[in-house]
Parts: sequence; C-alpha cells; structure tokens
Amino acid sequence: MNKLTIYQKSTCTTCRTVMKTLQAAGVDFDAINYYIEPIPKGKLKNLLKKMGMKPRELLRSKEPIYKQLRLAERNLSDDQLIDLMVKHPDLIQRPIVEKGERAILARPPEHLKEIL
Repeated sequence: MNKLTIYQKSTCTTCRTVMKTLQAAGVDFDAINYYIEPIPKGKLKNLLKKMGMKPRELLRSKEPIYKQLRLAERNLSDDQLIDLMVKHPDLIQRPIVEKGERAILARPPEHLKEIL
C-alpha cells in the first residue's frame, strides 16, 4: 500500500483539517511544508499530471502575488506558470495529497475521501 504525502502549509486551516482527519483515521502520511521544502519543478509537473489539472487551475488567484504579477491579464505558458509557482509558493493551492499514481487537491477537505 502506498503511503500518503501531503504538500501543505502548516498555518493553513484546510491543511490542518486534512491532517487531523487522517490522524483520526489512523492513516500513515508524510507532511511536506512546501514553504520550507519547495516543490521542485519536475515534481510539481508530475503532481499536476496526476491530478489531471492545468497549472492555471492550481493558482491561488486571491493571493497578493497573483495580483502583483498580473497573472489574470497575462497569457503565460504552462511552463512559465509552473516556474512562478516554484518561485512563489503562495500561488499554489493546498493541500495536495498524493498516493502512488494519484493526487488530489484536498480543497475542500471532503475531497480527501477520493484518494483514501
């Protein structure tokens, strides 16, 4: 059985809810705070593929950096968007939960059941 990995931010309420849910269910998982351990570009591309998402779908559009970079107005390639997410982790929606060949955006936390 594949172990779960959660890419999260420790101060995020949704991330804490997902981790508490997993702990309560006795699920073994690794938690990676991607503000401390940045997600490498190749890994982020792989997670997007596993989730079946385009980079733009994973952007946090309400973040100040999103507005500063004028991402809504710019027509950037997927690679350019991924580069920006690696450079500015605030742009990445969270938490991302990975298990083997699957990954989901556990937002809202109820989506967690899709991967358990």
